[in-house]
Amino acid sequence: MMEDIWIKKWNERYGEEDYAYGETPNVFFEEKIKELKTGKILLPAEGEGRNAVFAAKLGWSVFAFDQSEEGKKKAMKLAKKNGVTIDYQVGDLGAVNFPQEEFDVIGLIYAHFPANLKSAYHKILDGYLKKGGFVVFEAFSKNNLTYRAKNEKIGGPRDLDSLFSIEEIKADFSNYEILQLEEKEVELGEGLYHNGKGSVIRFVGKKK
Repeated sequence: MMEDIWIKKWNERYGEEDYAYGETPNVFFEEKIKELKTGKILLPAEGEGRNAVFAAKLGWSVFAFDQSEEGKKKAMKLAKKNGVTIDYQVGDLGAVNFPQEEFDVIGLIYAHFPANLKSAYHKILDGYLKKGGFVVFEAFSKNNLTYRAKNEKIGGPRDLDSLFSIEEIKADFSNYEILQLEEKEVELGEGLYHNGKGSVIRFVGKKK
């Protein structure tokens, strides 16, 4: 039941004409992906495809998934507009299957999975990454609730357990060399729903 409500919410948001989080990539994702050698990238909870399309334009072989059918429609529209192709599946992590150690990079950009599943999902995704591969992660920190109380337009989950801490990232990705891990105040201007100052966790890790 909760899953149906969750999917309905995202289908409604992505069913709007405008792109909920814009058509351009997340700034941190753009910066980091440009530094890495192109290969195969997996983007969970990819929504309307802004990061997937950007990676494809750089020459990455892009695989993405989301629970929202409307998100996929917008992503494919954006890919066509930009003259690129992406492999996009609809379903949750339990419904999509990829070979083990298949990807060079996993991009987790505001992939706020349900609180009771997020650590387990991170472990599953780790299995899809090659040894020596990279995780590029940005999502709201637990401190973002303070920012959201002042400005609803910053967005992000309203419940503490769906947000992230540095300690959680260290625990979930314990088998990684930490190249960057910080909590940071950022100014977001991403479409309709990420606007203003917020608090995020940024992480780049290399799988040992």
